[in-house]
Amino acid sequence: MPHYADIVLPLAQPAYTFSVPEGMTLREGQAVSVRFGRQNKFYTGIVWRLHDRRPDFPRIKSIERILYDEPLLSAPQRALWEWIASYYLCSVGEVMRVALPSLMKPSGDTEEEFSEEEFRPRLECYVALAPELHDETVFHETCERLERRAPRQYEALLEIASAGDDSRISTGEIARRLLRADYGALQALERKGYVRSTQHERTVERGGSSFRLPELTPHQRRTLEALREQFAAGKSTALLQGVTGSGKTEIYIHLIAEVLARGGDVLLLVPEIALTAQLIERMERIFGSRVTSYHSKLTNRRRTETYLRLSRSSGGEFVVGVRSSIFLPLKHLQLIVVDEEHDASYKQADPAPRYNARDCAVVMARLTAGRTLLGSATPSLETWSNAASGKYGRAELTERYGAAQLPVVHLSDTLRAARRGERHGHFNKMLLDKIGETLDRGGQVMLFQNRRGFSPYVECTECGWTARCPNCNVTLTYHKSGQKLVCHYCGHTETVPAKCPSCRVTDVVPVGFGTEKIEEEVARIFPEARVARLDRDSVTSERAFNAIIADFAAHRTDILVGTQMITKGFDFEGVSLVGILNADNLLNNPDFRAAERAFQLMMQVAGRAGRRDDGGEVVIQTGDPTHPVIRQVAAGDYEGMVRTQLADRQQFFYPPYARLTSLTLRHRDPTTLRNGIAELAARLRTRFGRRVLGPMTPPVDRIRGEYLVGLLLKVESGASSARARELLSAELKAFSENPAYRAITVVVDVDPQ
Repeated sequence: MPHYADIVLPLAQPAYTFSVPEGMTLREGQAVSVRFGRQNKFYTGIVWRLHDRRPDFPRIKSIERILYDEPLLSAPQRALWEWIASYYLCSVGEVMRVALPSLMKPSGDTEEEFSEEEFRPRLECYVALAPELHDETVFHETCERLERRAPRQYEALLEIASAGDDSRISTGEIARRLLRADYGALQALERKGYVRSTQHERTVERGGSSFRLPELTPHQRRTLEALREQFAAGKSTALLQGVTGSGKTEIYIHLIAEVLARGGDVLLLVPEIALTAQLIERMERIFGSRVTSYHSKLTNRRRTETYLRLSRSSGGEFVVGVRSSIFLPLKHLQLIVVDEEHDASYKQADPAPRYNARDCAVVMARLTAGRTLLGSATPSLETWSNAASGKYGRAELTERYGAAQLPVVHLSDTLRAARRGERHGHFNKMLLDKIGETLDRGGQVMLFQNRRGFSPYVECTECGWTARCPNCNVTLTYHKSGQKLVCHYCGHTETVPAKCPSCRVTDVVPVGFGTEKIEEEVARIFPEARVARLDRDSVTSERAFNAIIADFAAHRTDILVGTQMITKGFDFEGVSLVGILNADNLLNNPDFRAAERAFQLMMQVAGRAGRRDDGGEVVIQTGDPTHPVIRQVAAGDYEGMVRTQLADRQQFFYPPYARLTSLTLRHRDPTTLRNGIAELAARLRTRFGRRVLGPMTPPVDRIRGEYLVGLLLKVESGASSARARELLSAELKAFSENPAYRAITVVVDVDPQ
């Protein structure tokens, strides 16, 4: 029996070695309780490796106890955690912090505190017939007696007996909550010895393997067959590129059904919680109780129960979830579908690990000998390049599902409209006319503005004063509801001043516009229309989000105003007009991905229009209708956008021709920060030379009272990224050990988005 175990703790630390107590039987991947640190605090740890090699230090702490009988992590899961830690330059403990639900990581200063935090599954009462009543003769005699003397007990007994196969008496358990019988009748039957009750964890009934699959068009069938052939030929990853409304989901459904029918597990990743409700409802109509949802809006207990149930599952699971779902313990994982694979929401910004769930899905599928399907109407340039080079398989859907046609795109010049007096508020006459026509014929409208709030900032017209966040170097956004100014970086909130705090002469006025202002303006222009808003401010809970979406789907709302939340994956049959209010705002960002992201966003939101056979229209308001990206969106020319952007990226050495690592240093003292960044930049240049860019000041250079400065490391795609990470890790370690810079926080972001 191994005498030592390397234990991973939910800390930014490496694995530590503990001794295994005599008689304790451990398995790798199991959760245990240990005491760690000078305070001897109790932590949850994961057994990473069992061995007999004694460490060099004199006193070795012992494992306290085992928390769960079965391992929480399989070998492929542990391999994924290790890959994430290595690739994204963090510790396995930091991966553990985001991978496991919070209730599965109890800690405490004492055993009592630890036990109070420890997760205890909810127990449920199950009832079953007593073994004596399994005999049909005895059962019928008992029923005859009860029917005459206790009719309610007789009905309860019949209900329990008929819970299974109709052809014979049920001998299995049934949850008491599923019975119509009242509590008193069941208690009386138990006292008489006719039924027996037990308490154990709730079980989830899984449906069979026959599903009502959607009918495919001939074009979809050819695409599905092409994907099957590529997977059979050994491609572990394939791209499904289909125009908006082409029926990519139907392809997903058929592939999912094939895996579930043979007992495998499936994971369907979506970029945001906002998409899960509508998609889960659709999947449940086909796969019934097989569908499990997983996202951050679920309670901690619900996420923990889901994790533990999946860790004990024997296969045939189907999970729909957001990026954190990649860490779920699906032991028989055969297919991962990444819907809208281009979406930046798959990349975690904070805290570490700053992983991309799409890339983790590709790795996880390889570790489990499964397959990954990446779906998008506008794939990321990295994915498109991998497919074009043959590294990934590829299949296309070039036609919309059924008789639906792609929407007609109109470009509306805001500068020209202003000169002609055809601009009313933030709307050009063309868009207002189209909205009026759509409402007159009973259609619905979606208006996209990529900024929430009422106005980006408030300003004094006399002296030019603007309200700024005291903690961050940004202006405060004006929210008319509540008359407040909010920082969208740190959450600082204050009331709108009655007079300018600087000159005390005039009132401050809002400048620019966000979704809240658009909602107010469109409601004023079209008073008969029912208007709603979908953004982070209006969606305060999952219930609020579902209510907004349900009202729009049921035609109880005529116009829906929103941010990026309205662009992703929704299928509303009544939408015949989409308006993009400020396309220039998407393009004028200091980011090499700005053109690609703008194209993707506009194509996605345009794809919400005309998803049935009556067609649709899109109006794009822009001050530069001749801009190449605007023209490419109007023509639906994805290939043209790809050629243009890849040429620029090759010239300036950006992905996919290079791998980027962003280093952001934070400190409250700007002098210490300047000295630290100069030191680190010099050290890195001795290793990487001209591949190091900076130091550079980000557009927002102070957040929550800390100053920020950055470096960018570009490593050519042909070079060894593993060797580059190794050298970078060594230099960062040496920098952090320098007493002068120990207080500086260094944030490492590999493949920044």
